Order: sequence, then structure tokens, then C-alpha cells
Amino acid sequence: MNKKVYIGMTADIMHPGLIHIINEGTKYGDVIIGLLTDKAIAEHKRLPYLTYEQRKEVVENIKGVSEVIPQEDWSYVNNLKKIKPDFIIHGDDWLTGSLRDVRKQVFETMREIGGKVIEIPYTQGINSSSLDKDIKAIGTTPDVRLRSLKRLINAKPIVRIIEAHDGLCGLIIENVEIQKGDTRKVFDGMWSSSLTDSTSKGKPDIEAVDLTTRLQDLNNILECTTKPIIFDGDTGGKIEHFIFTVRTLERHGISAIIIEDKIGLKKNSLFGTDVIQMQDSIDGFCNKIKAGKDAQVTDDFMIIARIESLIAGKPMSDALERAFAYVQAGADGIMIHSKNKSGEDIKEFCLAFRNKYTHIPIIVVPTTYDHIYESELQKWGVNIVIYANHMLRAAYPAMVNVARTILENERAQEVRPFCMPIKEILELIPGTK
Repeated sequence: MNKKVYIGMTADIMHPGLIHIINEGTKYGDVIIGLLTDKAIAEHKRLPYLTYEQRKEVVENIKGVSEVIPQEDWSYVNNLKKIKPDFIIHGDDWLTGSLRDVRKQVFETMREIGGKVIEIPYTQGINSSSLDKDIKAIGTTPDVRLRSLKRLINAKPIVRIIEAHDGLCGLIIENVEIQKGDTRKVFDGMWSSSLTDSTSKGKPDIEAVDLTTRLQDLNNILECTTKPIIFDGDTGGKIEHFIFTVRTLERHGISAIIIEDKIGLKKNSLFGTDVIQMQDSIDGFCNKIKAGKDAQVTDDFMIIARIESLIAGKPMSDALERAFAYVQAGADGIMIHSKNKSGEDIKEFCLAFRNKYTHIPIIVVPTTYDHIYESELQKWGVNIVIYANHMLRAAYPAMVNVARTILENERAQEVRPFCMPIKEILELIPGTK
């Protein structure tokens, strides 16, 4: 019986370095590839361009590979204990960086099961991160972007979305990340907010900016980013118009639209009962959801129902009755909204909804209850958290501060600490050089 050789990999971008590792593995025995699933990868690296099934098909057809099995965790330990390989092979790039702890676990586990760790020199001139950056610079396609939101929901404990109202916001969201231990923290996608779209144009948030204008601005974001976008569809308008909105957004590669169950002239929900909030009937809104679902072409586009019952001062029972009806009508997710600062009503809703539906995504917008951590929202059953207006809210006071400081000092020297250097501005936008 041949000895077993374990090699863990993502295999999203196959390059000579990975082939070299596989070839080395064949010298010691039968090569078993532990192919990391989307879920194993998502908290540590970007989501692969290819699905698990696509990556598996590629790796299975590489010479020297005997078997491909899923690796469900970032850690190798569970698979190593399960299959008890004689050898595990890894490039020596894990001696430093975020994989050091993984390496330590592997050595401990292999000693425990009586196996050996073989480290081979990292292939010079081949860098997955650089290859990834090159591919990212090319951009993405509408269908790949469209599918990515559902993949993220399935792969991550909670999907983190933030508002973008122009291309510059999009670039920030695309590139800002922090490392916490071996976990990579990023924004997973963008929220195209009607509030910030209209405010950035100096117009009130009453659906005054038409779909054509919003799509022109949205195109600026689409051209310089690759992450999924959720579109704020307000009420969705008339059913006859909503059908065309769905088709247009889907064609552009937008992953989802969120529509609220209100009627009449839009009033921002954060005014709550200070203004009259008129809700649609359950049947009326269900018909709109059904019409939208019938209009879409793919199974990947999502129509998410936003419930305004708590905003309008109605009881929790009304919010839940609507949520259940909207799911039955075909809604792909439920967004529950509230201006209550405690967040307790959101928690109550989420826990009650999860008792009936375990897999329908819940979306929240913690603008007023911003003291609650994402980890707590996750415990309530939340799948997507949207930071709905923070980019614009941050930009406005910064710009006012710069303008006032110039007026006060009658020159611009004092605002240098508040401004990016011109050189960095020029380097910020791809293709400037």
C-alpha cells in the first residue's frame, strides 16, 4: 500500500509553484489534495474567483493527483487527523506571516499521528498575491459579480457591506483591509444608497433621483471595482416599473435589490413616527415581490424585502406576519429596520424569525443601534450588516472643516494635515501613471 501525501491548497490560480509541490509529493506516495472550501477561505483571503466545484474539476485533472477532498477549515488539523497521512508537503512561505500558527498546529498534529512535515523552497518569481492583483486590475464580469453575494452569504459568518456613492468610495471599499491575527477583515461589498445618492447631489431623499441617473453614477463604481453591490430600491415604484428595474440591475451585474414595504411619497425611515409612514398591504407588496422574481433571468439575483413595521410604530407581530408572507411570496432575504437605539426589537425579531426560517438571509442596518458588535448580530441570526451612510457622513464634516480652516487663515497651509498629498491622489487611481 502506497504512503499518503497530503497537500492543502486553494487552487484558484494554478501556477508552476503549485505544480512543483504536487510533483514533489508524488515522490513520496499518493497525493491527496485538501481543497479549501469557500467557507474555509473567506475569513482569511478573498473569495476565490472559481467555485469549489470548478476548482475541484481543475485539480482532479492535474497529473499526479490521486484524490481531492474538501478542507472545510483554514486549519489543517481536522483533515490530518481524519486521513492520517504519512507526509504533508507545504512551501516554506508559511515560516512567516499569518500562516505561522497554522504551521505550528500542523507540526504538532503530524508528531501526534506519526507523520512527517516536508517543507520545500517557495518558487521564486511566482507570487499568488501579485497574480491576484493583476487579475483584479482587469476587473470582473457582470455574471461573476452578480453571483458573488450568494457565495459570500454561504461562506462567511456575516457579510459586511458599506455605502458607496461614487467611484472613489468604491476604490476605498475595494482595497481597505486590516489583519487581525490570521483573520483578514474587509468590506465584502457595497450599498448603493438612495439617501447618499440624492444627498451627494444636494437633493432630498424622496426618490427625486431617477433610476437612469442613479445607474449612470453606479456605472462609475462598477468600472473600478469587483465586489458585489446591493441596490437600494426604495419602494420599488409601480409593479410595472419594478419589473424593468430588476431586469436592468441584473443585466448590470448588481447582486440584489432591497425594496421597502411603504407607499406614497417617500419619507426617510429614520424620521420614524415623526412623519406619516404609510405601509403597503401585505398582498400588494407580495405581488410586487412575485412580479420581480418572475422578471429576473438568473437564480443568483436577490430581491430582499425591507419591513417598515417597527419604524411605523406597529407591533412585532405585524413585522413577523409580513416577513413570513414575503418569504412565501419569493423574497430571497428579509431586512428588518428600526430607529430604536437599543437594538432589542431587532434582536427579538431575528430570534423569532429564525425559529421559523433557518436559512433565509436576515439583513440589518445598525445606524441607530451602532453600539452592537457584528459578533452579537451574528448570534441573533443576522447574515448581512449594512453600514448605510457612513462614507458620506464622514466626508461632509471633513470637507467643511477644510473649507472653514482656509477661510479663517486666508491660506491653505493649515489644512495640510487634513488632506492627502497630491502624489498619493495621483497614485490612488489605477491607470493615472
